[in-house]
Amino acid sequence: MEARSKTIEAWFSMIEQAQVKLPRFQRHEAWRPRQIAGVFENILRAPSLPIGVLLVLEVGDRELFHSRPVVGAPASSVKPNMHVLDGQQRITALWRSLTDDYPDLRVFIRLTGAEPAEDVAASDDDDEEDQGRVVVERRWLNKKGEQQPAWAFDDALCAARGLAPITILRPGSVGEARFKAWRNALRAASAYTDEMGDVASDLRQRLGGYVLPFLELPASTARETALEVFKKMNTSASPLKDFDIVVAQVEEAVGESLHDKMADLLAAVPAAKAYGRIEDLILAVGALLQDKPPLKKTYLDDSYGKGLVGAWPQLEQGVRLGTEFLAQEGLLNADTLPSDVAVYLTCAMWSVAGGLKMDQAGNARQIIRKALWRACCTHRYGKTSATRAYADFRALRVMMTAPAPEQGCELFDTANFPLPGTEELRAAGWPGRKDRLPRAILAAALRRRALDFADGSPISRSSIGSREMDHLYSVKFLDRPRADTLVNRALNCALITDHTNRNKSGTRPSVFIAERAAKANLGIDTVRHRLASHLIPHDALVADDYEAFLEARAALVMRDLLHLCDGQEPQA
Repeated sequence: MEARSKTIEAWFSMIEQAQVKLPRFQRHEAWRPRQIAGVFENILRAPSLPIGVLLVLEVGDRELFHSRPVVGAPASSVKPNMHVLDGQQRITALWRSLTDDYPDLRVFIRLTGAEPAEDVAASDDDDEEDQGRVVVERRWLNKKGEQQPAWAFDDALCAARGLAPITILRPGSVGEARFKAWRNALRAASAYTDEMGDVASDLRQRLGGYVLPFLELPASTARETALEVFKKMNTSASPLKDFDIVVAQVEEAVGESLHDKMADLLAAVPAAKAYGRIEDLILAVGALLQDKPPLKKTYLDDSYGKGLVGAWPQLEQGVRLGTEFLAQEGLLNADTLPSDVAVYLTCAMWSVAGGLKMDQAGNARQIIRKALWRACCTHRYGKTSATRAYADFRALRVMMTAPAPEQGCELFDTANFPLPGTEELRAAGWPGRKDRLPRAILAAALRRRALDFADGSPISRSSIGSREMDHLYSVKFLDRPRADTLVNRALNCALITDHTNRNKSGTRPSVFIAERAAKANLGIDTVRHRLASHLIPHDALVADDYEAFLEARAALVMRDLLHLCDGQEPQA
């Protein structure tokens, strides 16, 4: 391994000419704005101090790995001279900032009154006021498609704030042209001063001449060795995660890109993103399909990546059918999910059941429903959830494909993992918090399509974003503090549209429902139907008796949960 160094200007020249690329298994960007600002602060504050050592692999007659350009760099089929194994976050931050390639960020340098901030790179607080040399601003498009904030795209307005776009520091001829254009624009607006020009020129020289050291593995390095070195390089500000390691395993084992496979999966099943990190879902389902528990130890085993690729068609089928089933069962996204285990266990079960036909498929559906709702309603997965999910999946897999007693699945053990009673339902808290039973209650209501009280629109994954959690008996009507646990009960919650919620205000239930009935074409029958779709008892609601209402609704919810936890469709 050879220790060498290049200036940032030299690195930029190589990136522009596609001489530097990233191996395809490299993870994508993980740095936050403060880390982006921090790397520039360190360069401009102390040019003699390094920002870390890069690790690269020399490319010989052929590339050992499929490669991709640095984000925002010109695409090219030219064989590069080197692959960056460690340090891509720094290289990408430098390139995208100095070329203004971030779609949601714009980076500036402070030309007047700037004192370099101490230990900027160590801070994770993006909202802390930045008094250093480097400023990162959010950018966005308004309804007219115009870049905002407007001042950030006007050099003279930036100068009035003592700022200049960091693109004027870009090394090379392109950066020199940008610097001259900036200077001319300020002169035309009578906003230029020699002091600003001198500071900017000094910073350009300082940044372009800054030396980035690197260690280079020779072209003779074995493919397996390079990947092993990559997996062990875990010393940066954004350490490798389990998924990053598996990506490298897959590349090593079968020469395929897990990033590409994941992108194809999301293109085919975009709903999978609704349930949280797709990487976590893939890892967990992949482990179960390899007959292993979804644990870090499993993911880091050298055989896991190859097994994941082998199980991929089955996994993809399971994610597609599993997310469809979750939506049908009223579990529409991560914000309404009672248990994370429910997602990957359901998808894993559908990976098995997807190939079944006729009566066997119907039996499997019933088993999956029973497992899903018991996962949501019992405390089975409160602790050691990964190993318990693994044990249950093994038993459920047998039950779906061949006659097997339910006693073999601990999830169905009603003695050790009983269903909640009506008193527990009444006491369940607000489903806005990530709490199992309150969200199970909400999901039971959403499963009946949860029609809006006023416009009658049904809930769906696409419409849930416009729904809000409404207190059926308002804080104002109950005359209790907003944080009172008695007010914030799952049984006092319904998801309705934002417009309906705004018009409801603190009105007593009987008055609000009477208004809806007066404005509905079919009167009270329409309103009764809409309330029933939330498992809300009309008569108890309009009686304006909160305790009696909780008792009546608990009975309705319990009726549905008992059917669902037995794998049955609830009664109409």
